[in-house]
Amino acid sequence: MKTDPETKPDLSAQIAKAIRDAIIEGRMIVDERLPSEAELADQFKVSRPTVREALKRLAAQSLIRTQRGAFGGAFVRHLSYEEAYGQHITTSTLLLSMNAVSFETACEARYALERACAPLACTRRSADHLATMRAEIHRQGQPGLSDEAFCASDVTFHRALVDAANNPVLSYQLAGAVEAMQPLMNMITFTARSRETIVQLHTRIADALEHETPQQADTALHELEAYTLTLGRDVMAARTRQNA
Repeated sequence: MKTDPETKPDLSAQIAKAIRDAIIEGRMIVDERLPSEAELADQFKVSRPTVREALKRLAAQSLIRTQRGAFGGAFVRHLSYEEAYGQHITTSTLLLSMNAVSFETACEARYALERACAPLACTRRSADHLATMRAEIHRQGQPGLSDEAFCASDVTFHRALVDAANNPVLSYQLAGAVEAMQPLMNMITFTARSRETIVQLHTRIADALEHETPQQADTALHELEAYTLTLGRDVMAARTRQNA
């Protein structure tokens, strides 16, 4: 591991990147102990406070853990998919908001990814996945449910659909699509949409998973996408007329 002598950025960032690259490339494995602060300072020819700052960066990225005591030090940390979800959702949300991703682009991406999960979900879904989806459908039909609670239920329903594919990589990738994109779509459409229509489509999706009919799930998701896009366009057109 080494830093680039030709560049002048923060040395702690360079050291953190060098160690991160070693972990990603498999040159350092899970639970392997990193060299001591003194050894790293000597290796990178920097001060110990600089090394300490680099280790803080790595800990903030959940790449290392620290342990006190005679057998303590910094160790390569095992990162689970579940732990990574939160970071991925936050990054996806920021990416959408900072780059002004359009409603239609977000909608297209989200439903394309969900439809990719549907065939797997139809064959791999568990009783718990179906129970979660049915419970959220029931919740969505309650007359006193607030808009915010309906939106949260919507996210939970689609999260269960994605997780029913029983593929942790897909679940991780779709965490951003469902939990970052859906609030954007909900914010635009929740005042205009028909809850009855949403409940009907959700019921068809759950039925398709229960009966293992992927084509029916795909058709219902296509219809849900078309309905969501129409709502979004109508809402934005109405706003344009009001501001004209």
